Amino acid sequence: MRKIFCALAISLSSASAAFAVGLEIDVTGEANGTITIDLLEDVAPAHVAQIKALAEAGAYDGVVFHRVIDGFMAQTGDVQYGRAGTNLDLAGTGGSDRPDLDAEFSDIPYEQGVVGMARSSNPNSANSQFFIMFAPAANLNGQYTVVGRVTGGMDVVEQIKRGQGPNGSVQDNPDVMTEVRVID
Repeated sequence: MRKIFCALAISLSSASAAFAVGLEIDVTGEANGTITIDLLEDVAPAHVAQIKALAEAGAYDGVVFHRVIDGFMAQTGDVQYGRAGTNLDLAGTGGSDRPDLDAEFSDIPYEQGVVGMARSSNPNSANSQFFIMFAPAANLNGQYTVVGRVTGGMDVVEQIKRGQGPNGSVQDNPDVMTEVRVID
């Protein structure tokens, strides 16, 4: 009986590893290359499902990094107002046609390469926007939903064009997510 249980446990753990979801993000601009992100569906299942659905629909393709603060983070994912080649005055204020999400806070700390969901002052307002950390920021811990970790291309993240002013707004020629693919 014990051997059957062990074999079943190994089989189940292999199956869950096979179903791990991630993203490959091709970036052009000052940064050029591919960022690979492991999405943490066991930590934030609703958020990961939303990101996956948007990526599979092509909603993130052509969306800019609209807010980039040196030493802090790079934010993107405004599929409503953040498209390259459009008026970006409202970039960062939009979402998608999907519903906002309830927070899925965890004890995963915000460190370099951690991916979190952007939101308004309402903790239950995350929708499509996400950010990638350049450095640790303990003040975000337990306040923003962690959805993933960069597993490749952190050098590309580090090259993303920085914004200006205290909010890090990127006014001219922001870097673009040219294609975002869901990977297993």
